[in-house]
Amino acid sequence: MATAAATNQTFVYKGVDRKGSKVEGEISGSSVQLVKAQLIKQGINARTVRKKPKPLFGGRGKPIKPQDIAVFTRQMATMMKAGVPLVQSFEIVAEGVDNANMRDLILAIREDVAAGTSFAAALTKHPRYFDDLFCNLVESGEQSGALETMLDRIATYKEKTEAIKAKIKKALTYPAAVVVVAVVVTGILLVKVVPQFADTFSSFGAELPAFTQLVVSLSETMQEWWFIVLFGAVLAFVAFKEMMVRSKKFAELIDKVMLKLPIVGDIVYNSIIARFSRTLSTTFAAGVPLIDALESVAGATGNSVYEYAVLKVRDEVSTGVQLNASLRKAGIFPSMLLQMAAIGEESGALDEMLDKVASYYEEMVDNMVDSLTSLLEPMIMAVLGILVGGLMVAMYLPIFQMGQIV
Repeated sequence: MATAAATNQTFVYKGVDRKGSKVEGEISGSSVQLVKAQLIKQGINARTVRKKPKPLFGGRGKPIKPQDIAVFTRQMATMMKAGVPLVQSFEIVAEGVDNANMRDLILAIREDVAAGTSFAAALTKHPRYFDDLFCNLVESGEQSGALETMLDRIATYKEKTEAIKAKIKKALTYPAAVVVVAVVVTGILLVKVVPQFADTFSSFGAELPAFTQLVVSLSETMQEWWFIVLFGAVLAFVAFKEMMVRSKKFAELIDKVMLKLPIVGDIVYNSIIARFSRTLSTTFAAGVPLIDALESVAGATGNSVYEYAVLKVRDEVSTGVQLNASLRKAGIFPSMLLQMAAIGEESGALDEMLDKVASYYEEMVDNMVDSLTSLLEPMIMAVLGILVGGLMVAMYLPIFQMGQIV
C-alpha cells in the first residue's frame, strides 16, 4: 500500500469536457494511462497528459508540518458536518491550501477515496503524515457511521497537541536562540575587535591588568583555533542528533534528564500528562478498547520513561486490573489523574474525566511557559550584559589606568 502511494505523481492535462469546452488542470496518479482513465470518468477527454515539471530552485516546496495536518482535519470535519460529500470536501479543502505539497497530498487521498478506497485505508498510504492512531480513529468513525464526529474529535486532539508542542518549543527555543546569539557576538568581538585594542596596548609598554591579559589571551586562542571551535560545535550538534536517532539508550537518557531539569522538567512533565490524558480520552471516546487505546497512547507520550510505564499499565489492565490501580502502581502519575481516572471508571465517564485532566494540565503548561519566558528575559539580558560588557571593560581598563596615572 505504501509503495503504491509513493509512485503517485502530479500530472498536467489539457482537453475538452462533455460540453466541448477546453479545460486544463492538475491531477495526481501513478501513470499516464491511469490518469487518462480517471479523467474519462470525470467526463474529460484529455488531449495531452504529462508529468508536472519540477522547478529548478526549491523543487520540493514547503514541507508538510503537523500543523497543516491539524488544519486539514478541522476543515474536513467542518465540511462533513455541513453535509458536503466526502470526495467534494477534499476538492474544496485542496483549493484553499497554499502549500503545494499539502495540496498534492489531499488530492492523492481524494483520488483513492473516489476510486472506492476507504478514507482510513487512503490515509495509511501516507504514514509519514498520518500515524496509526490517526488512521485507527478515522476507521472507527467510518465503521460507526459517525465520521464527521470523529474528525471533529481528531481535529480537537491535533490542535491541542500541536498547541502544547508549540508552547514547549517556545519555552526551549527562545533561551537557546539568545545563547547562540550571545556566543556568536562574543566570538566576533574576540576575533575582530579585541585584536585592535591589543595592537594599541602593545605600544603602551606597561603591564596590562590581569583581566585584560586574560581576554587578550582568549582572543589570540580564538584567532588561531576559531575554525576548530566552530567545526567542533557543528560536529557535536550533528552527533547529538544522530545519537538521538540511532541510540535508543542515549535517547532514553536524554528523556530522563529532561524530566529532572529545573523548571523545564516541570513543563515537560505537565505536557506529558496532558498528552497522555488527551490521547486516551480521544481514543476511548471513539470506542477503541482500553487495552488497544493504551498501546496507542504509549507512543503519544513523547517520552520513553512514560512510554514504558504506559505499556506496563496496558499489560496489567489486560489481566483485569483497574486502570487507576495500574497507574497508581507505576508511581509516576499525579494524584489528580489517579483520582479522576478512578471516578471515571466508577461512573462510566472515563473519557470525560480524562478530558478535564488534559485541559487542566494544558492550562498549567501555558501558565508555566509564560512565567518562564517572563523570568528568562531579564536573566538573559543580564548574561548578555556580563559577556559583552565584561569584554568592553577589559579593553578599557588599561586606558582608565593610564588616565589615573596622568
